[in-house]
Amino acid sequence: MANPLRAEVVQLYKTTVLVPVDEKLLFLGREYPKGADYFRDRLRAAFAKNKDVSDPEKIKELISRGEFVVKELEALYYLRKYRALKKRYYETQ
Repeated sequence: MANPLRAEVVQLYKTTVLVPVDEKLLFLGREYPKGADYFRDRLRAAFAKNKDVSDPEKIKELISRGEFVVKELEALYYLRKYRALKKRYYETQ
């Protein structure tokens, strides 16, 4: 029997470019500071490490942790964009 939370896990892993709010880990990793390959390898390792988890509560906890990482990456990218704009338009003191 298939796990009912599988769709959520796959949704977290894969790219959903059509809805900007729903950008997920694999898509966000393209602009990771250490490179997309580094991020993709780490992402695959994290998902592979937890592939045998079958407890629904543990899976929900891991999904929420992944969503937290998505929010942190978005914040990192917004901060980087803000700093680039600030550097472009304001003189350094």
